[in-house]
Amino acid sequence: MSNPQVGNLATPINSSDFSLQFLSNLPIYRRGLSPLSRGLEIGMAHGYFLIGPFVKLGPLRDTEVANLAGLVAASLLVIILTVCLSLYGSVTYKKELQTFPRPSFTATVPQVPESLQNVDAWSQFTGGFLVGGIGGTIFAYFLLNSLSIFASLSL
Repeated sequence: MSNPQVGNLATPINSSDFSLQFLSNLPIYRRGLSPLSRGLEIGMAHGYFLIGPFVKLGPLRDTEVANLAGLVAASLLVIILTVCLSLYGSVTYKKELQTFPRPSFTATVPQVPESLQNVDAWSQFTGGFLVGGIGGTIFAYFLLNSLSIFASLSL
C-alpha cells in the first residue's frame, strides 16, 4: 500500500488514527474555519511563543530592555514569516485557471481544505497570521512585564 518512491512511508506512528485525529484538530486542517481565522489562530500561537527565546537567549538577556528587545525581534521574525507565507502563496496558487494534477501522498497528513487553496484565501490567511502574530508578541510582552504584579498577588 505504501509507495517507497513517494519519500514518506506510512509508519504506525505517523499514520495511526490517533496521529491523524490529532493533526486534523490543528487550525490549518480544522474544518469550518475561514482563512482569516486560521491565520489569526496560528499567528497568535507563533507570536506568543517566539518572544521567549529572544528574551532569555538573546544578546540583551541580562539587561533591563530584554523584554522590549524580545518584542522587537519576535515582531520582526513574524513579519519575515509573513513575507515568506505571501511568497509561498503567490507561487503555489496562481490566479490563472490552469489545473495541474496534484501528486499523490500517503495518508500521514490530513488534506488542507479546498477553501484555502486559492490566492485570495491564502492572502487572507497571511494577513490573519500577521495580525495574530504581532498580537501574540504584544500579549506575551505585557505578560512578561507584569510578572512582578503576578508574583505579589500570590502570598
